[in-house]
Amino acid sequence: MSAPTTEAGGFDVVGKPVQRLDAMGHVTGRTQYFEDYNPAGMLHLKMHRSERHHANLVEVDTSEAEKVKGVVKVLTYKDVPKNWYTILTLINVGYPEEVVLAEKKVLWMGEPIVAVVATSERAALEGAAAVKVTYEDLEPIFDVEEAIKPDAFPLKPHGTNYFEYEGHHCRRVRLGDVEQGFAEADHIFEFKYQSRPIEQAPTETTGCIVEPQHNGRLKIYSDTQACFFTLDNTALILDVPFGKLQVVGGTVGGGFGGKVDVTVEPISCIAAMQTGKPVKYVYDRYEEMQISSPRAAERIYIKDGVMNDGRIIARQCTLYADAGAYSRHSPYAATKAAAHMPGPYTIPNVHIDSWCVYTNRTPSSAMRGFGVTIGDFALETQMDRIARELDMDPLALRLINAYRDGDMKAHHKVAEGTALIEVIQKAADLVGHELPGELRALSSREGR
Repeated sequence: MSAPTTEAGGFDVVGKPVQRLDAMGHVTGRTQYFEDYNPAGMLHLKMHRSERHHANLVEVDTSEAEKVKGVVKVLTYKDVPKNWYTILTLINVGYPEEVVLAEKKVLWMGEPIVAVVATSERAALEGAAAVKVTYEDLEPIFDVEEAIKPDAFPLKPHGTNYFEYEGHHCRRVRLGDVEQGFAEADHIFEFKYQSRPIEQAPTETTGCIVEPQHNGRLKIYSDTQACFFTLDNTALILDVPFGKLQVVGGTVGGGFGGKVDVTVEPISCIAAMQTGKPVKYVYDRYEEMQISSPRAAERIYIKDGVMNDGRIIARQCTLYADAGAYSRHSPYAATKAAAHMPGPYTIPNVHIDSWCVYTNRTPSSAMRGFGVTIGDFALETQMDRIARELDMDPLALRLINAYRDGDMKAHHKVAEGTALIEVIQKAADLVGHELPGELRALSSREGR
């Protein structure tokens, strides 16, 4: 669809309220969600999950689950054709390190071990509860800096508790000489920032319905935010051609990034293939809050070398993103964080280390600007603290350091279309904040 324009050829949408195309369906209750589909003979899948944060699996006994009335099928890792779930391999990032169903060990409380398929949701829950697992407990690691110590127990097959970027322990950004910058600075400011995992909490929980078709294909009704990720990853796990699957994306009842992980569709497809019947697998509210991937917790250290006039001449950032037990999208997020961490400021000497660290927490993943949002909180709080220490106007501090068109960013890309200076000036106008003439005269299009 072409963009709406006025008769004169200009846009007539920017700055004006435009009704969403799906608004009427939402407010009148006519919008169709995947759970509105109710095929005949549908089975229900529920998961027996790890009760330990970190443990070896000594024995998994499914015999009692198989005896529960209504249970049709019990699935373990042996039923998964390719028992590797590593979503970023589709874009050539990472290596296989997360299993679909646990084999020899579990790395987080809630990790799926056995899937139970039954004629009713109640029977599936009863069957899942009847699975008996014997654990050999291992010491869990919950702190990112503890996890990367040389003597820490390695959680991952590749032997390190951090993602390796081209052989390096973290994603690195280097510009200039940060140590020389600190030596020349009039002031050194160093602060620590810490966030916690944040759950997206969608109104509609994660789930899908898979229905075998007469032509041999599997039709997947899902509330995924990423239809093609879902199709491709599921096909790889099932070891079938991509054309064997059809994904019906439908309306997502809230996602915010949390529904890009392909966690329910592969095992539901296996259940549908083995039973020949439609299968529904949907998280309850507890699972949505405790099992689905949150935004990663982050710990950020920022050290700035600042001149008396407010110019930041050196910035060193060390960021630890808690990926939890597995990668999911976190290695990509740490890369984004590394490029973003200097902020929208031109600083001649920059040193960034962005770590993607594994712990025994719930795997983290995407959420609204993941890899950037918490970093922005830390960076802008840092700017406010520096302004207070220097007794400066916080807007003046930002204007002095704001990047302009033609400036070199820390990751060696030239800044274009910046407009930060004009945005700050306009914001000052809107709140009645006085700026001196020399700051009013600044422009993003002028060189330094």
